[in-house]
Amino acid sequence: MKKAQIGMVGLAVMGENLAMNMESHGFTVAVYDVRPGVVEHFMQGRGAGKGFIGAHSWQELADSLQLPRKVMLMIRAGEPVDQVIAQLLPVLAPGDTIIDGGNSHFLDTIRRAQYVESQGLHYLGTGVSGGEEGALHGPSMMPGGSRAAWEQVKDIFQAICAHVDGQPCCDYVGQDGAGHFVKMVHNGIEYGDMQLICEAYQLMRDALGMSADEMQAVFAAWNKTELDSYLIQITADILGKRDQDGAPLVERILDAAGQKGTGKWTAIAALEEGVPLTLISEAVAARSLSAMKEERLRAAAAYGREIVRYTGDCAAFVKDLRQALYASKIVSYAQGYALMRDAARHYGWTLNDGGIALMWRGGCIIRSAFLGKIKEAYDKNPQLENLLLSPYFMRQMQSALPAWRRVMALAMLCGVPVPAMSAALSYFDGYTCGRLPANLLQAQRDYFGAHTYERTDCPRGQFFHTDWTGHGGDTASSTYNA
Repeated sequence: MKKAQIGMVGLAVMGENLAMNMESHGFTVAVYDVRPGVVEHFMQGRGAGKGFIGAHSWQELADSLQLPRKVMLMIRAGEPVDQVIAQLLPVLAPGDTIIDGGNSHFLDTIRRAQYVESQGLHYLGTGVSGGEEGALHGPSMMPGGSRAAWEQVKDIFQAICAHVDGQPCCDYVGQDGAGHFVKMVHNGIEYGDMQLICEAYQLMRDALGMSADEMQAVFAAWNKTELDSYLIQITADILGKRDQDGAPLVERILDAAGQKGTGKWTAIAALEEGVPLTLISEAVAARSLSAMKEERLRAAAAYGREIVRYTGDCAAFVKDLRQALYASKIVSYAQGYALMRDAARHYGWTLNDGGIALMWRGGCIIRSAFLGKIKEAYDKNPQLENLLLSPYFMRQMQSALPAWRRVMALAMLCGVPVPAMSAALSYFDGYTCGRLPANLLQAQRDYFGAHTYERTDCPRGQFFHTDWTGHGGDTASSTYNA
């Protein structure tokens, strides 16, 4: 009996499309789904007459696979993944590999990798980006876990993923949860990119009074500049879409955004690592604020506030806005990469920063020409502390800064909320400021809590306490973590 090179558990949109992608590249795929009738429906529909083997039990799935077995899970993150692992382990054998291709939290992946590998099997936590179209035609894939597992699936994954300039947008990321961590940061950056674009849209719509057609032309033009990206492209497409009566469809979509949690995970991870991820955190908060639609309507009525229209040179403002959007985007990626750098130290991962940029250049939601510049920056200096210190990005930021400040000033004067863009500028100003007011903050902490401080005229690591009131004594609290 013919056996499959890989098994796919979960035939929802992503699992089904990935299976179709694998089969179209010449791989035989065994498919299984715990929901009754799903396998039969697939085998009689899209999978009919193709290189698929339908399995109707865990044992049948295992028996249909070549050794060593490789089973990929495309199922809902959380408890279902643990449940499926528990079902798979009795029918698999040492040396086999389990691959979680869902959006699992990286800490869960670390735990699962340790457990599965303690049973003699291999485990891969693999971030998959690109949505259903990417899954079918070539996603970006970020595998992390066992090196031995990566060697087992490398040929399959690098065959089915997107390719840019002949290079696959998939490579080994790092140990245990590294793949899912990188995918989580990817999703956080995606939150930031989308929010920045939405803020540019609202400035043009509300402050400049531009029509959907005018904005569509702007985004289409921007897609031929340094902003060339999938998200800019689809924004132009969306603005050009008409409802049945010919009105712009986007204006009839309720302004209350949803989220699945990966952006929040990124912000939480940044807080845990002590990394300022301000732009992405604001993007997450902006979605939460948008969801408060009814409360916002009551507040708008109570204050009677209206957005002030800009009466100056609109063409010049749109040109400034393009530069502000690009500079903010650079900050978003700089923060994301800073988070990955610190997490790699914490968890003992060895991440290839330039390679990650390459993986994101094709197939994924944040794919853009801009990522090639990030790869070049890390190729030139693998030890680069922050993207903002790369010579190329320093030139871009210095060039965009005057326009960026003009846009932020106008947004404040007109009353258009720009939480992500303004957070990006504040981060840039803070990062490039040699002296911040934290000296006063440390004095405050020492005043009310004896938390100590360091002095500018003494070496770092020496801590002091002052009796600010004259009756506080000399006893100090423990020293702080900077």
